Amino acid sequence: MLDLEFAQLTDTGPTREHNEDYIGYVAPEDQDRLRTHGWLFALADGVGGHAQGEVASRAAIESVLSGFREAPRDEPLGALLQRLVRMANTRVFDAALAAGREGAGMCTTIVTCGLRYDRLVVAHVGDSRCYLIRKGETQVLTRDHTVASEHARMGLLTAQEAAEADTRHILSRSLGGGISVSVEVNDYQIFAGDMLVMCSDGLHGAVTSSEIAAIARPEADLQKAARRLVDLANLQDGGDNVSVQLVRVRGVERVGMYRGRPYKLR
Repeated sequence: MLDLEFAQLTDTGPTREHNEDYIGYVAPEDQDRLRTHGWLFALADGVGGHAQGEVASRAAIESVLSGFREAPRDEPLGALLQRLVRMANTRVFDAALAAGREGAGMCTTIVTCGLRYDRLVVAHVGDSRCYLIRKGETQVLTRDHTVASEHARMGLLTAQEAAEADTRHILSRSLGGGISVSVEVNDYQIFAGDMLVMCSDGLHGAVTSSEIAAIARPEADLQKAARRLVDLANLQDGGDNVSVQLVRVRGVERVGMYRGRPYKLR
């Protein structure tokens, strides 16, 4: 049986007046929902003047969480998360139109993680990240949708140049930036002992992956680890909102798939 432990924290930071990040999750109500839907974690980092970033991120997360709760039984996680993120894009786009002039430039990043049986699906838009920490090794499961990152992928910038470029904070994709959006979706197998770290750029822009791994250790108290990560980001930068979700995988249920239906593996 899939068994998780998690903690989450969002912080305005020492210099910002508003927290434009928003986080949320859906836990299964019982073992039946655990198998038919699983768990969902979601994090968004809003952008926009007149506090509209707060509106964008909250609208996106509430849309995704609501859609997950109402999803049909056994809908494949990859298709489900892609559908929900696209629905969230429509929700944010419509909210920006409804806000008139104040909604100009209103958008948000989003990263979602769905877990079911022994599978993890990550769907994201923007530069909020998901890390996987496994046996002390850290892997970034998302790629930043920023202008600098896109230039690096095209070979126009080196990785070091992209990390220092002024365009590293300019999003190349976002929710609400247009009537449609390209959602990046990836599927992974997970194992007992894995740790997932989802965060906004207020964290990963200030704290290195090695520092994240050192704090989010396998034996760490997750709530204390989340607090330490946020405090470190505020200490080393402090110029942005900071949000983090930590998910420890304590056990999984190994399954195979036949004609779209899972069956238990021994």
